Amino acid sequence: MCLGIPGQVVGLSDEHPDLARVDVEGVVRNINMALLDEDPAAPGDWILIHLGFALQKMTEEEVRDARSTLAVLGEGELDDAPFALMFETNPAGPEAFGGKPS
Repeated sequence: MCLGIPGQVVGLSDEHPDLARVDVEGVVRNINMALLDEDPAAPGDWILIHLGFALQKMTEEEVRDARSTLAVLGEGELDDAPFALMFETNPAGPEAFGGKPS
C-alpha cells in the first residue's frame, strides 16, 4: 500500500526547476515536481505527494477527502505517526547530494 498525502505549493525554486516548496500540514519541504512536467503546479495548487515526488495535482474536494481519511488513520491528529515518519531526515534528500537541508 502506498501513502500519498496532499500538500500545497507555496513557492517554486529558481535554482532547481524540478523542486518546489510545499506545505504539508505546516511542515514545508522541497518536493520534486518533475513528474508534473505536462501540467506544472503553481503556488497555491494542491498536489498529491509520495516519497518526495508530486504525482498529480488535486482538487479542493480531493484534498478534503484525503485529509479526512488521514485524520481517521492518525486517530484524529494529522501530525501523528504517518506524518512524523515522513519528515524524518531523508538520507536520499538534497543534503545527501550536496544541497541544503529542507
